[in-house]
Amino acid sequence: MHKKEIINWEAREYIAREKNVGWYVGLAVVVVALCGLAIWLKQYSFLVLIIVATVALLTYVLRQPRLLHYSLSSKGLSEGNNLFTFDQFKSFGVLNENNHYSIVLTPKKRFATSVMVYFPETEGEEIVDMFGARLPMEPVKLDMLDKIVRFLRI
Repeated sequence: MHKKEIINWEAREYIAREKNVGWYVGLAVVVVALCGLAIWLKQYSFLVLIIVATVALLTYVLRQPRLLHYSLSSKGLSEGNNLFTFDQFKSFGVLNENNHYSIVLTPKKRFATSVMVYFPETEGEEIVDMFGARLPMEPVKLDMLDKIVRFLRI
């Protein structure tokens, strides 16, 4: 079997989680309670921070994820015009979240963030094999922040 030199695919930048009316009501209750607390304590800068953070959060959750083009070659992983070379990472792992598959690249730099790339199941074996030829595969666990974000459906 002839191995591909370059693998191309398109995927969403993140999983858009459904939010029902209860989610928005819960957010409103928390925001009103925090605003009331800020006014009661006369912490007006905290009040402004709550309002700005709420607007930012709503802007983020209402935005649909972009469809990104990925390319994997011997040079590394390209995400649009950004190239992530293999030497930037110490390992990779695969996550399966509700039949949404992703590669998680663990950076070598201590304070760098990991890179998560979703991919279609049909291309999965080739993608994992290509990463596996260049990086060690390690089990990936969600950290506490990722678990909180998923629980809050953000």
